[in-house]
This record gives sequence, structure tokens and C-alpha cells, in this order.
Amino acid sequence: MAIFEYKAYDTSGGKVNGQVEAKDKPSALLELKKQGLMPTEVKQVAAQTGGISLFSSKVSLADLEFLTSELSLLLESGVKIDRGIDIIKRTKAKPALALLLNNISKDLKKGKSLSQSFADNDDVFDPLYCNLIELGEASGNLSEVFDGLSKDLKFKRDLQRKIISSLAYPAVIFFVCLLSIFFIFNFIIPKMSSMFDGVQELPWYTQVMLSTSEWMMNYQGLLLLGVVAGIIGLVYAAKLPGFIRWWQKVCLKLPVISKATVIVERIRFNSGLAMMVKAGVQIDRAIVLAGGSIKNSILKREMDIAKSKVKGGSALTPALQQTSLYPDFFVSLLEVGEESGNLEKVFDEIATRSRKEFESWTESMTTLLEPLMILFMGGFVGGVVVMMLLSMVSINDIGI
Repeated sequence: MAIFEYKAYDTSGGKVNGQVEAKDKPSALLELKKQGLMPTEVKQVAAQTGGISLFSSKVSLADLEFLTSELSLLLESGVKIDRGIDIIKRTKAKPALALLLNNISKDLKKGKSLSQSFADNDDVFDPLYCNLIELGEASGNLSEVFDGLSKDLKFKRDLQRKIISSLAYPAVIFFVCLLSIFFIFNFIIPKMSSMFDGVQELPWYTQVMLSTSEWMMNYQGLLLLGVVAGIIGLVYAAKLPGFIRWWQKVCLKLPVISKATVIVERIRFNSGLAMMVKAGVQIDRAIVLAGGSIKNSILKREMDIAKSKVKGGSALTPALQQTSLYPDFFVSLLEVGEESGNLEKVFDEIATRSRKEFESWTESMTTLLEPLMILFMGGFVGGVVVMMLLSMVSINDIGI
């Protein structure tokens, strides 16, 4: 079966856009005619496979946030979940999202629960997401669960967009710097090299400049191949458990990155805890489920120790205090929440404050990165230009 995107007119002459599932194009046209539509354009956008799709990208964070928000609105309006999924599937959903919804819809028609249907696509939905849906099914407040998840995903999407837009300018500067270096060493310096023919004793910086230019002209193909191979190697290594554990350990030791790593994990853990407690989950079980959202293996191990202490009868605050996620200020908030019995509000407050702290850290880093990139470009390119000028001046000195 495949997904076909179509443009058509209904019986009253109105324009209709959407997607239809069929085994081939003639079957898609027949299905549209059965629906009383007059198609003007029908094209295949994706072929269904064992995974999500071979011809479309993975479901993005924006797609996931869109799906969660739409399901929350539809459920709040009284639309049943299977009907809501079919409605979203027929809209202008991207091919990967349309195929995902098609798989979920099929599972629901086979009698599977919503949480199980989502859990079968674990490459898109994490365990916390599926566990919350399961709790929403049991308690009957699915719309509230989807609303909470959509707010959390919206924050992640906004932050992702902000980081990408902030890094765009430094990335352009870095790219221009590389192009400038390539141009200088491949075109400018080779033309200048004839000026130094026959000179016996050249200054060391002139020799370095000429040697570097000659090396780049002779081996820049290998250099490019090495860069590509390095990138491929990093992408492959990033999937290896050993490399991931090593990198996670390094992230907790680097001065600037360590703070961001802890803040991000604190946001994940506390936002999950807040939603779990709000859904009526007992705190010991909520810690177990929310702990699954922690990605860093070192911090996850610390949380596992805290979970075992809480299960053993220890108070919540002392157990969480021994982890790296909670500095003194947040520990005092936990104490207040534990004594007042209002942990949901405390976890939500910690997650909110941590989000603001991470936004502030991101803005500071991106603001600092721009002048550093300009300084790097000016220093490197300017240094090469200065060496060129000094080399030309040195010819006169040698001649004298």
C-alpha cells in the first residue's frame, strides 16, 4: 500500500486537498471518485514499508508537536481518538507523519490500546510519552495528558528553533572563513610564489606559508576525503554504546557543557514527574517512569540509586539531594513540596525555572559565539594576509 496526495474538486466546485491510501494510482483515483471528488492531480508521496518510510524523512519534533496538539484539541472537543487520528491523517500531514498515523489507525482497528499502538513506534514516541497515554486511558483524561505533552514539546521546538537561528550567523562566518582560506592558499599564494624563486634564505613564516599552499594544492582532495570520512566516522560512532557512554561522561566534565547537560536532564525528569503526579501516579512509581527520560547514563545511575532509596522507605528530598540534578535551592523547594503534599506544583516549578535557566544559558552562549567566530575569522585570515605582506617586504631586505 502507498500514500497518494491529491488535489480535487468536490461536487459543489470547492477545492479539496488531502491524502488517500491505495495500492496504486488507478486505485487511488477510483477511491476519490467513490468519495464524490474530481481529482486534478494525484501523486504518490511515500511507499509503506516495515518502518515509517523509505522515501520521507523521520517524524520531526515539529510533526510530533503538531500531532500532540491536534489530538488534545480534538479530544477536548469530544471527538473519539480513532476518528481524530483519521481526521489528522487526511489533512496536509507530511508523508512520514501520515504513514505513522496510518500504522496507529490500523493497530486501533485491530483492537490494540492507544498506548500500545504508540509504543509500537518507539523510534518516535519515548517511554514517558507512552506511559502518560496509558495513564490517560486509565483515568479518562487523555485530552489533559496530550495538552501537557504538547506544551512540553512546544518548549523543545521553540528552543530548537531559537538555537538554530542563533547558530546560523556564526555558521555563515565560519563557512566564509573556510572559503577565504581555500581561496588564499589555492589562488593568491601560488601566484605570489614566483616572487620568491631563487631566494636562498626565506623567513620561516614565508616557508610555512608556501609549504602549506603547496600541500593544500597537492593533497586537498585527500583532505576533503578525510573530512568526509571523519564525519561519517563520528555519525557511526555516535550510535555505539561505548562511545555514547564516553561522550556522556565527558559532557559532565567540560566546564560549559556540563551545566547545560545537567539542566536539560533536570527539565526532562521534573517535567515528566509533574505530569505523572498530576495524572495521579504514586511518587515512587512516578520516579521510576520519569527516570526513563534521563539520557545521560551517569545521571541515570545516580537516579537509580535515589529510586532504590525511595522504594526502601527513604524520604524523597534526601534521596534526590544526593543526585547532581538538584542544587541547594531546588532541594529547599522539594522539602517544602514534600511537607505540604504539593509535589506536583514543586516539580512543575523546578521544570519551569530550569527551562528559563537553559534559555538564558543558550542566549549567553550564542551571543558569545558570534564575536568569537568573527575574532577567529579576522585573526586567521588577517594573520595569513600579514604573513603575505611581511614576506613581500622581506624580499627587499634580502636583496639589500
